[in-house]
Amino acid sequence: MPMSSAGFDLTPIDAQTRAEMAKDLPAEVRHVLFEHGTEPPFCGGLLLEKEAGSYVCALCSLPLFRSTSKFESGTGWPSFWEPYAPDHIRELTDTSYGRVRTEIRCARCDSHLGHVFPDGPKPTGLRYCLNSAALRFEKEA
Repeated sequence: MPMSSAGFDLTPIDAQTRAEMAKDLPAEVRHVLFEHGTEPPFCGGLLLEKEAGSYVCALCSLPLFRSTSKFESGTGWPSFWEPYAPDHIRELTDTSYGRVRTEIRCARCDSHLGHVFPDGPKPTGLRYCLNSAALRFEKEA
């Protein structure tokens, strides 16, 4: 079983299990995760979340971002400057809409999360721009 640098199981989820996990998700969430959809700016339910905790994959619950790395980017989507662990995020080149961007996906279940851009704050200079629909917030205990 492949383990992440943070001690989480990164065993890929097969298509049948993924479909079973997704069956009760709302249509908007399935659209974002599986069809690479994007929710409208300033509409996501986690945009204004300020409590301490972790943002996990809406499908497989892999921790993706910590509240301590969240920042207000002004873009209308939850933004983070660093992932929970680098190996929890998978990056792919996205050439849709006539431009080149870096898509980010969950490393375990391959769900679409959003994109990462090189215009974020220090110390990384990165802005991970996420769809709220791709995440679930878990408050710190």
